[in-house]
Amino acid sequence: MAGILVINYKAYEQAFTAVGVKLASEAAKITSKLGVRVILAVPSIIASRIVEIHGDVYVQHVDPIGFGAHTGFIPPQALKYAGVKGSLVNHSEHKMIYRDVARVVEALRDAGLESLVCADTPGEAEGLAHLRPTMIAVEPPELIGTGIPVSKARPEVITDAVEAVKRVADVPVLAGAGITDSSDVQRAVELGARGVLVASAVMKARNPDRKLWELAEPLASV
Repeated sequence: MAGILVINYKAYEQAFTAVGVKLASEAAKITSKLGVRVILAVPSIIASRIVEIHGDVYVQHVDPIGFGAHTGFIPPQALKYAGVKGSLVNHSEHKMIYRDVARVVEALRDAGLESLVCADTPGEAEGLAHLRPTMIAVEPPELIGTGIPVSKARPEVITDAVEAVKRVADVPVLAGAGITDSSDVQRAVELGARGVLVASAVMKARNPDRKLWELAEPLASV
């Protein structure tokens, strides 16, 4: 079984331009050729456009509410009408209290959708594992966007998170923060991660398409 590569478009300008569209096309090719699951976590306003090119799309956040009179919010259940597969939840740049994470994960699950829940620490990952999300990504916030890979600078974060989650539930753990090149990905896999969550390494690369392939290749043999 191949590994999992999640690209968080964040709100970089490239996400809303032809760059984001081209990445979706390359992601589809990678999945077809390498068997790697490439999930694109995109801003909600472009989700319908991206999903037409590559079907494995998440939005970056949903709210702990149902359908109703809620201006400016996104109910988890609404994603099934947008054709996306799930949502990032609790990213360090959009933190939620535990109770709301639980509501969102449950609502997504009930709607037949997936959840990738982010944790800052192995301890938080263990607590979130009790919610049985689809996946958990551990990302030390202080390394996000630094180019200093968690897999090399703080490998114990990955191993501890994998062990902590395993004690609670059979939930795949992804590694993120500072992942920059193929060796960072390979090391994360060696430490027990099922894949990686990256953003700036791809979105801010001189050649985003080439970087996407570079990061995917080590995951083909996971």
